[in-house]
Amino acid sequence: MTLSKPQQIKLLAALVAVIIALNIYQRYTEEQQKTRPLTYTPGMKSAAPVRRNVTAPGAQQDPLAVILERQAEKYPGTARDIFRMTGSGTAKPKRIIQKPIEVVTAPAPTIPAKTPEEIAADAARADLTRFRFLGYLTDRDSSLFLSKDGELFIVKSGDTVLKGYKVKAVGKDYVILQDTATNVEVRIELSGSGGK
Repeated sequence: MTLSKPQQIKLLAALVAVIIALNIYQRYTEEQQKTRPLTYTPGMKSAAPVRRNVTAPGAQQDPLAVILERQAEKYPGTARDIFRMTGSGTAKPKRIIQKPIEVVTAPAPTIPAKTPEEIAADAARADLTRFRFLGYLTDRDSSLFLSKDGELFIVKSGDTVLKGYKVKAVGKDYVILQDTATNVEVRIELSGSGGK
């Protein structure tokens, strides 16, 4: 249901009139505050008993002083402290002091951190072990076959391989390769000779 513009204006005017009428009605029907005279006028002193069957000692003392005097009285066998858990006539319980429990833990095994030099040496050692010593070309000039990852190299003692490895020593059934950057040496056995 949609209302036209004149209908919307009439509805708005009616709602505003209702709200104004409610405010006027509330204002004129509002109940006035009720007042009563004070029971005790300022400066008046009470002669009422503070405790049952006890009257105030006189007009010169106020009720607060009477209450404080009554609290100072000692009652035989009765403790006035409501927070105390034991009676005043009972002995205090002995405190039992327990020794703290010592927890012994095994020291955690510490793995020593490797230095950058050790990490580089391990990487060079792992790379050198990928070489294979396949054999000699001829016995006369000591040329030998090395292979690494499918590449074949013909080298002699003292030659460099792949710009970073040097053939340091050659034996009958082994070759010693050295990494020139870290000076790590690896002995490579002749393939098929049964060596590791």
